[in-house]
Amino acid sequence: MCNRFEIMQTDNAKDLPLPQYMSEGAAGMDLYANVTEDVVLAPNEILLVPTGICIALPIGFEAQIRPRSGLALKHGVTLVNTPGTVDSDYRGEIKVIMTCLGHEPFVIRRGDRIAQMVVAAYMRVDWAVADSLADTERGAGGFGHTGQK
Repeated sequence: MCNRFEIMQTDNAKDLPLPQYMSEGAAGMDLYANVTEDVVLAPNEILLVPTGICIALPIGFEAQIRPRSGLALKHGVTLVNTPGTVDSDYRGEIKVIMTCLGHEPFVIRRGDRIAQMVVAAYMRVDWAVADSLADTERGAGGFGHTGQK
């Protein structure tokens, strides 16, 4: 199934590819760095990197911005708030909050694949206040309660 949603490139990003799936089974689309010159991401530094795209999602959908596993493994480059959420009513440029957990600076060049975007449906809820909740086998157990390491 494929839905068609609107996307717009900023004036300075028309030469960059649109987000795209890199394989038949990919859930995430690669996002590209819309930088005008090389940017050095130093270890433990946090940078906001533009992608040059704005999207329009219908209500009931969000875009999740996630790290690329290859950048994380090879360079220690990840995203600070992951997954980042792009709400359906946001129309500004998507920007990626990147950091380097590695020991060496990482250079971001124009057109580099810096993150991936997964578009997902979501459900909004109305809370019904209760005096108690239904029991489950797990109950309130969490944070390692199963004994697995």
